[in-house]
Amino acid sequence: MSLVILLVTGYGWSNYRHLLNGLATSDVADGGGADGAIDILLVGMDSRTDAHGNPLPAEVLRELHAGSNDASLTDTVIMLHIPNDGTSAVGFSFPRDSYVSIPGQGNHKINSAYGRGKEAEIASQQKRGVTDPAALDRAGNEAGRKLLLRTVENLTGSSIDHYAEVNLLGFAKITESVGGVPVCLNSATRDSYSGADFQAGQQTIAGPDALAFVRQRHGLPRGDLDRVVRQQAFLAGLTQTALSGGVLANPNKLRDLINSVQDSVVLDLGDDSDVLSFAERLRGLAGGAIKFDTIPIEDAAYNTPDGEALKINPRAVKAAVRSATSPPGAPGSPTAEPPPPSASQAPASARVDVLNGTRTSGLASKVQDQLNTQGLDVGTVGNTSKRNSSVIRYGSGAEAAAQEVASLLGGMPTEPSSSLSAGRVQVIIGSDYGGPAAPRFSPGGAMTLDGTARQQEPAQAPISAAGIPCVN
Repeated sequence: MSLVILLVTGYGWSNYRHLLNGLATSDVADGGGADGAIDILLVGMDSRTDAHGNPLPAEVLRELHAGSNDASLTDTVIMLHIPNDGTSAVGFSFPRDSYVSIPGQGNHKINSAYGRGKEAEIASQQKRGVTDPAALDRAGNEAGRKLLLRTVENLTGSSIDHYAEVNLLGFAKITESVGGVPVCLNSATRDSYSGADFQAGQQTIAGPDALAFVRQRHGLPRGDLDRVVRQQAFLAGLTQTALSGGVLANPNKLRDLINSVQDSVVLDLGDDSDVLSFAERLRGLAGGAIKFDTIPIEDAAYNTPDGEALKINPRAVKAAVRSATSPPGAPGSPTAEPPPPSASQAPASARVDVLNGTRTSGLASKVQDQLNTQGLDVGTVGNTSKRNSSVIRYGSGAEAAAQEVASLLGGMPTEPSSSLSAGRVQVIIGSDYGGPAAPRFSPGGAMTLDGTARQQEPAQAPISAAGIPCVN
């Protein structure tokens, strides 16, 4: 028995050391899981290089239907939340066209956060005299990862502990190393852009086919929203395959998996003890205990300066994440008791005025009604000159009141104003307003994604890794 334990331990440790020795690493997140859970940002890069920055050969790009693209865009962004007891996990997908606030960059699609951070850092390094392309690329990639991570943290209110990034080639190789991933489609589909060509029903896919499966969006009923669901279904199948014992208990498959990870994955998992403790947490994680969902979408055909995007309400996103990740009975969880009303929560002493700077008639009055239902006494209601951005201004002594009003209206920005008298709060509604009473996209109306008019369909139910769900 002692000899068996020694051999098994030695084999596991040798594989572990082999993985770490060739792994591409990044120092992006702080790590820790001090909040009683581990939050990992999973990122799929639309990258034409491997994890070490080496360009992919032209024949490989052709096989992957990758084409040419010099931009650093993210095809997949998922935040995986794993409690410290390792008994369950939930993954939140962020569609690539989600229109969000990117720190220091303004509002843009979330898939551009990485590239914007990278470009800004490269320009900064060049001003300092750095000319080495490899050094510039490394610094740019680190800055891009950090900006994407901060964007997700600000949007969700969560603290990301670790980061994992996979490129196009790596995704295909990983699926081959595990022997393929089971998926199921509601109907047959073919798409020349991604290379997708699948029959309806259950099937096992790997390599370029797997990459095409998770990248296709043209020809799907809900475009990018259906692609997100596909990615979740694929991860459910991959999780089931990896945790079933067919991979981790097979020396050849495990070695192939390690080699694939080294070529294609960038990880930020801390030191050795962090990696081992993280693996220990996953040991008791059954497939059915992993669920995937998508952040709330308010408008699937939202016109922006960056083109058509998905409108996101940060307050709704924070509430959804808090509800799904809070322990039962904890504040924010579905089973939590509502907190008792507190006089300090309602800034009754502040005078709140609401001004409408949009083309939507009567919006200020509707916002007034919303604030009145929260116990706030609104004074002046009227119109102001047209503006794109919403803001809440406040006079001296009214900062706390302004913050409370901002929270009630979906997280609007606040700023002090010397032109306002003490204790006064002024809500100015711009065309970007997405809080309560904002014009909503009609659930039954037509929407346009990928240039094709479609009907919005009911949202996909959360996907569990307990089985193989059939998707569009």
